[in-house]
Amino acid sequence: MPAREQRPVRQRQPELERDYSRSPALGYEAPAQSGLVRCIAHGFPTPLARWHMHDEYELHLITATSGKAFVGDWIGPFQPGHLVLCGPRLPHNWISMDVPDGGVAERDLVIQFAHGPIAHAAEQIPELAEVMALLERARLGIEFFAQGERAAAHFHAVKAARGIQRLAAFLGYLSDLARCTDFRLLSSVQMQGEDNDAGADQINVLVSRIARDFAQPLSASELAAELEMTDSRFSRFFRRATGNTFTDFVNRIRVNRAGQLLMDTDRLVTHICYEVGFNNIANFNRRFLEIKGLTPSEFRRQADRRYGGRASEHR
Repeated sequence: MPAREQRPVRQRQPELERDYSRSPALGYEAPAQSGLVRCIAHGFPTPLARWHMHDEYELHLITATSGKAFVGDWIGPFQPGHLVLCGPRLPHNWISMDVPDGGVAERDLVIQFAHGPIAHAAEQIPELAEVMALLERARLGIEFFAQGERAAAHFHAVKAARGIQRLAAFLGYLSDLARCTDFRLLSSVQMQGEDNDAGADQINVLVSRIARDFAQPLSASELAAELEMTDSRFSRFFRRATGNTFTDFVNRIRVNRAGQLLMDTDRLVTHICYEVGFNNIANFNRRFLEIKGLTPSEFRRQADRRYGGRASEHR
């Protein structure tokens, strides 16, 4: 009998970008030109447009074409002026859908920078506190609105400068973004913090428990009793701390995990539904659509486009 044809194994995990792959021929600055801040400008198509991640933060501005953006488990449209700050090791890719013949010479203006130097400086420089708050949000991915022209000007100012003038231009860019109020987090769950240390400790423990046990039956009344709160007080406390009702928060955690499984595995949608804690497929589909804006099957089809090839027709 002829040997059965082997199906190629799809790579579902993001590629980790390493320093040795950062060639000036691809749009990176030469190592001698960069310190804390690295500038990259490139067109499309390019080997740099792939499902990948890296240890640095990345400020990514699109200047040409439109298409689909993939940031973590978020999928959405982009067009010129689209500006996103990705945190370390947050996978991402931008796939243009309207590229003219011959491609475009410049599509992306990118700045990468490391966490450690800024965090160490912030321990001694109080003025950097607002930047640290921005970087904390960035671990979820931040999309900024109506910043395209200003962001492009910042990029070119940073790229043209050297030494301490470059650092000053870069901090000016971060300061603008830290003060920008027109943005959205690209994660399914938004943490807003608590006003006091005791409350922060309580909510951190609570959220960690929900994140760990999200597939188990979770009762707001039981958790309220454990914290020695009435149901109504717990409800107010939880909504103030997370920006969500308890039920919405749990649903978002479950849908977020389902999105990861849809992207990273070939498990059936029905299996994923029960694995993340939903007790029927209709409710799962409804909640997933509300939160992600797509059905689970369509989310999986679109997610496969993050590699830049044709989407696989999964069910």
